Amino acid sequence: MTKASILIVDDDPIVAESLSELLTESGYSVTTALGGDEALETLSSLESPPDAILTDVLMPGTDGLSLLRQVRERKIGSPVIMLTGYGTVESAVEALRLGAADYLTKPVVEHELELAIERAIQQRALIQENAVLRRQLDDRFGLDSLVGRDSRMQRVYELVSAVAPSKTTVLMSGESGTGKSLIAHAIHVKSDRKDKPYVELACGSIPETLLESELFGHVRGSFTGAHTDKIGKFQAAHGGTLFLDEINSASPGMQLKLLRVLQERRFEPVGSNETIEVDVRVILASNEPLDALVAEGKFRQDLYYRINVVQIDLPPLRERVSDIPLLAKHFLDRFGREMGKELVGFTDEALSAIAGYSYPGNVRELQNVIERAAVLTTRPTIDVDALPPGMLGSDDDVGIAGAITERVEDWEPMSLAEALREPERRILIRALEANGWNRSKTAEQLEINRTTLYKKMKLYGIGESEERCAG
Repeated sequence: MTKASILIVDDDPIVAESLSELLTESGYSVTTALGGDEALETLSSLESPPDAILTDVLMPGTDGLSLLRQVRERKIGSPVIMLTGYGTVESAVEALRLGAADYLTKPVVEHELELAIERAIQQRALIQENAVLRRQLDDRFGLDSLVGRDSRMQRVYELVSAVAPSKTTVLMSGESGTGKSLIAHAIHVKSDRKDKPYVELACGSIPETLLESELFGHVRGSFTGAHTDKIGKFQAAHGGTLFLDEINSASPGMQLKLLRVLQERRFEPVGSNETIEVDVRVILASNEPLDALVAEGKFRQDLYYRINVVQIDLPPLRERVSDIPLLAKHFLDRFGREMGKELVGFTDEALSAIAGYSYPGNVRELQNVIERAAVLTTRPTIDVDALPPGMLGSDDDVGIAGAITERVEDWEPMSLAEALREPERRILIRALEANGWNRSKTAEQLEINRTTLYKKMKLYGIGESEERCAG
């Protein structure tokens, strides 16, 4: 059974043949090239790059170091192991600096050579796996994955693109479930820190007594239960990004410690006198308006001004009515792929119920609703029977969802257009309220022209009475 493909490069035919026989007996698929020039021709002709390249250093024409440079410049991707009979520290250092996977001297010891090849191939596999995972993360958390046509969300995306390349501290505000974590990760992915750690901490979920240890770490014996040293989130995020959610829940004492580390970029772990310096880009979020907490004396004014450099406000989903169908389809496609199901969309009744719901849990709740539907449905198209009962209306709010849940004997025959009237009316009112009854903005958000909006408002009796109530 072939283990892997190896390209052997040596200008001495005897050495090349000897290495070829050795590795072939060990199960490798071997190709030989007599010198660097022939190796480059061979690499160009192969359908896929070899799993590893084994090359001599001193060769006429294209020598080993030049071949190594060419492999890197052409992004061939094969790890290169250098062999030489005249090994020096300088040449070894230069080879490793240029990206060689290993450096061995002749005569080669068989088991050392095989170990070097195995290490190089494993390293290549890890690099490829990491690249795949990073692409998946970029797809899931990058700006391109963010869904929404609402004008306020478009402004959010513009701010993410503008602020990502800098080190500027970002403060996000918005109700729970509006996607603050996703935006924070998108900022990290679009920054030059994307290959460094991204660390999250929900401050509100950590008891006050443990929050300092979570942020700054501790040394063994610093408090009861501290049996070993622990690295905190700031140190773990060194070189990358730290996202602190629910910063409004931090105590005044913790706020003061955060102010210091944000200003000085250094701190001491709990129980330690050692000062640790860090390079961290900090993004913070609050599910309460921090300016109001400052006015009430519940949040330090100096910390607020320190973190409020660039502010991103995320609107609740109920104010993004036109985005609900887009998000629902986005989540349905994702869960369909993850579950291996063919899920193509929603029935009109289901989509009307989904679009007409108020979502107190915001985007997170919508995601859970669609995941539940994807799990429960036995059909490619999601119908109302896969939706949570709470989304299907109430006695005081009867539209299509309420009509569908009536008993068969109570059913009053109606057309689909008649059944959809009430859900559409509710959607129009919510959109108008969200846009301050600005008809032009509402029509743009709902992707209809103003004439159509006026006709529907007249048809459904939406007019000055609702507008006065809203005011």
